[in-house]
Amino acid sequence: MSDTQQRIDQLVKNSDIVLFMKGNASFPMCGFSGRAIQILKACGVDTRAVTTVNVLEDPEIRQGIKEYSNWPTIPQLYVKGEFVGGSDIMMEMYENGELQQVLGGQVG
Repeated sequence: MSDTQQRIDQLVKNSDIVLFMKGNASFPMCGFSGRAIQILKACGVDTRAVTTVNVLEDPEIRQGIKEYSNWPTIPQLYVKGEFVGGSDIMMEMYENGELQQVLGGQVG
């Protein structure tokens, strides 16, 4: 595992909710990242409790997260070390109540 993959692995495993995104929770820098934050808020998640990783600040993380998850796009949500998906999957899961269940213990 490369240094970048190890850094990503640590981020994912050391926080309950991690969102790899463009920008941060206060200032998303793309529509999909903004939508991901709004979905988390709609689920009752305090975004201050979310670890956000701005991939625009680190090209190695930006490319490495795609390899880590085998998922080609950003944002990417992880809950309790498990890859959930990007904003489209988050929206589908939110609409059918699944995301709220996944986040269940993290809302507050």
